[in-house]
Amino acid sequence: MKKLKYLLIPFLALAVGVGINSCTDDFEEINTDPLALTADKVDGSLIGLAFASAQWNTMNGLHWRFQISQNLFSDLYAQYFATTQSNFDSDRYLQVGRWSDLCWSSFYGQAAPNIKFVEDFTVSEGNEDPVGNAVAKIWRVEGYHRITDYYGPVPYSQFGNASLEVPYDSQESMYLDFFSTLDEAVSVLKANPGGNAFGANDLIYGGDVAKWLTFASTLRLRLALRISDVNPGLAQSEAEKAVADGVMETQDQSAYVSVNDQSKNPIVTITNWGEYRMSATMESHLKRGSNPASPIFDPRTPHLFSPAANGDRADDADDSPYEGMQNGQSKIFITADQNNPHSDVGPSFLPAADPGSPIVVIRAAEAWFLRAEGALNGWNMGTDAQTAYEEGILQSLTEWGVQADFGSYLASGAPLSPQDGLGPVTDITVAYDAGRAREQIATQKWLALYPDGWEAWAELRRTEYPAVYDRVNSENPDVAANEIMRKMQYVTGEFDNNRPAVDAAIQFPENGGQDNGGVRVWWDSN
Repeated sequence: MKKLKYLLIPFLALAVGVGINSCTDDFEEINTDPLALTADKVDGSLIGLAFASAQWNTMNGLHWRFQISQNLFSDLYAQYFATTQSNFDSDRYLQVGRWSDLCWSSFYGQAAPNIKFVEDFTVSEGNEDPVGNAVAKIWRVEGYHRITDYYGPVPYSQFGNASLEVPYDSQESMYLDFFSTLDEAVSVLKANPGGNAFGANDLIYGGDVAKWLTFASTLRLRLALRISDVNPGLAQSEAEKAVADGVMETQDQSAYVSVNDQSKNPIVTITNWGEYRMSATMESHLKRGSNPASPIFDPRTPHLFSPAANGDRADDADDSPYEGMQNGQSKIFITADQNNPHSDVGPSFLPAADPGSPIVVIRAAEAWFLRAEGALNGWNMGTDAQTAYEEGILQSLTEWGVQADFGSYLASGAPLSPQDGLGPVTDITVAYDAGRAREQIATQKWLALYPDGWEAWAELRRTEYPAVYDRVNSENPDVAANEIMRKMQYVTGEFDNNRPAVDAAIQFPENGGQDNGGVRVWWDSN
């Protein structure tokens, strides 16, 4: 990694209302921009804009960054979507190097510098802002847990060290620091009730400290379950602490990055490019019942996906236009038009919905499913597993405005086959079954997380649920078509510019001297 300065040009663009430009001719990050700002050159009134930039870039708000970071990798690995563009190899488990480089630099060249800048600025002499600093710490945990869950060990504690070499941290050490960082931040926020951080520049909560406390606890709960297989004792204590402090329970507490005409949901833009459609796995999970000719569709279906342009396909015998495609199709198969026979994203993500739905960060439904799993583990989650599971479903239905269908959805039965040659992806029902509760909880969480493929892929790796179809093809010698991609390989830019550090990271025990898609990250011990 070349020497990184604080790149604040993105937040200045937001400040003057330029928004997010579509020009992507030059994707190279400029790590030594002479106009890069430093703390002594920034008026305190602008720090909120830097935080807004940190939020926007962490969630890959710019359309092409979102596509190469999430849509072409985790969205496909989680089997929310399948590729319909013949030149896109990632659905066959090939990690396209240039995309991966851009995924890495989208975080380390855009989000991470602004996160660090805000955190450093708010403790600098004359600019002290304890509340703002606490919120920045929480956002640092949000950003770095995403990138380490993708790649495993990554630069963290020494990022921004003004050196030509930036050492990597083990994922275990990062997670331990995440929890202590949340402790520090929560302590400050509790001491400042009614406080505000960054005001309207906070794109999620408008600076509301009470809501950031709830966010921090929910994030802690997510991270606690993430490590539950490798450090169950710590996982339990952190999860119980999170619930005791108060996690999200209702949809009005959920966290989204707001969008507007200049900064729109990136899905609205990329879906117009016509390069992906609903997966067969998703289709099977969405349609249920005992009669294939008359399926009972998940009430969220018309909000998550659109009817296929060509209408009902003849090979599924269900008289429904919601159609999915099996992942990992050959280049030859998808050379023919596969967009019209398969379902695009739902109405709130289509170009006509411009600027689209706000960008998902964490939602109340996820918190309930995490509590349900914790309760199964015997932890004190303030509720039992079945109650939390059903509340998670209800909150997800509420998010999409179909809560009135809660009772009928619980009774809707098991999934059906999406097409000839593929049986139902699983036989679990929606109605709670104590004997298969883990699969039910993980499956319903996967549905509720949509369209957050980043998080869904992490949970698929950790829990091995939901049930997914094998890919038709894998071109990756380390990950077979019937296996799950376990991590992203390190990127060319790091081998070119930070080689001693990345070579050392590959030798960490959790990597075991290997760097390929079959290597499990630290918390992935199944």
